[in-house]
Amino acid sequence: MSKQVSIRYAQKQLSALLDKVKNGESFIIAKAGRPLALLSPVEKPKRHKSRIGFMKGKIKFASDFDDPLPDEILDAFEGRGSRDPL
Repeated sequence: MSKQVSIRYAQKQLSALLDKVKNGESFIIAKAGRPLALLSPVEKPKRHKSRIGFMKGKIKFASDFDDPLPDEILDAFEGRGSRDPL
């Protein structure tokens, strides 16, 4: 359950509120008694442990994968060659 505090209190006590938020508390900041914002801890993203080599043997490359591209494909990338009129 979040404790409600006034916006004026939050302005004056922001540092103290943030210390409490760091320890897991949440606060609703209200203006004229109406809830305006929620001050709560940010959930830390879960880190995935990398496993080097986990795809070994599952990916195959063609023997010509790093051969130069044919001229017509290179021309197309560079904007040369035949163009179809609209």
